[in-house]
Amino acid sequence: MGYVLLAIIVIVVIIVLMLVAMGIRIIRPTHRGLVERLGKYHRFCEPGFHVIVPFIERMFQVDIREVLVEAQPQTIITNDNLNAKVDAQVYLKVKATEEDVKASQYNVTNYENQIVNLARTTLRNIIGTLTLKSANSERGRINEELRTTLKTETASWGIEILRTELKEIDPPQDVQETMNKVVKAENEKIAAVDFATATETQADGARRAEIKKAEGIRQAKILAAEGEAQAIKLVNEAAEQYFVGNAQVLRKLETVEKAFWQNAKIVVPADAQLVNVIGDLAGVVPVPERSAARK
Repeated sequence: MGYVLLAIIVIVVIIVLMLVAMGIRIIRPTHRGLVERLGKYHRFCEPGFHVIVPFIERMFQVDIREVLVEAQPQTIITNDNLNAKVDAQVYLKVKATEEDVKASQYNVTNYENQIVNLARTTLRNIIGTLTLKSANSERGRINEELRTTLKTETASWGIEILRTELKEIDPPQDVQETMNKVVKAENEKIAAVDFATATETQADGARRAEIKKAEGIRQAKILAAEGEAQAIKLVNEAAEQYFVGNAQVLRKLETVEKAFWQNAKIVVPADAQLVNVIGDLAGVVPVPERSAARK
């Protein structure tokens, strides 16, 4: 009898331990827990060690980390009747408070899928009022308007819309080719203008260099002429100061010396004296002739 009772006690202990083991729950810091008892919300669980009653209580763990939701590509007709392929991304997370975690599970079914559909609808409404060119140039405004709309529509879902990103707005292939040609033509035009400007600048620089060079030559000639004039002036002043009365005599002597040096011929009249001829050439007073009586 004692052995039977001991066996029953052991079995009961084992069953209790198994039930306790089945009820152990560990919540990571990245999650929050919601415990339901018999189908009703019972309590909120923070990160750490928790025990629930098996078969009576259930715990649902909710991820509160940032999540990226892809809004699948779709074709949207723009205001200028072009079909644009649009794709977007939504970054969101569940708020960590008890009420927000409960709202993310009880106020909406599969909030990620709901966000995708809501983002696609909102993009159609926004881009449908814009031309293709303005849609590409106003991505920031589209992102902000999309985020504001999603934030307003999901206010009761317990989630936070962190940011939205418009990934791509692709026009039809023929429109894309035309746009590429326009961009290429604009780039070539800009390159041609830049080349013309550079050539003009280079020519202007060469012209300025030639002008500077001509001005330098002109200035050098002016300085040389002024130097020669100054030298002549100094020579004249020296001659007037130191050779007064003797300048003509010196000039005539230089003439005679030059004549003899160059082997110049001097014609002497038959009745003239050589000394007087040379003296006359030199500007010296002629030697008086002796009288016939004295001869």
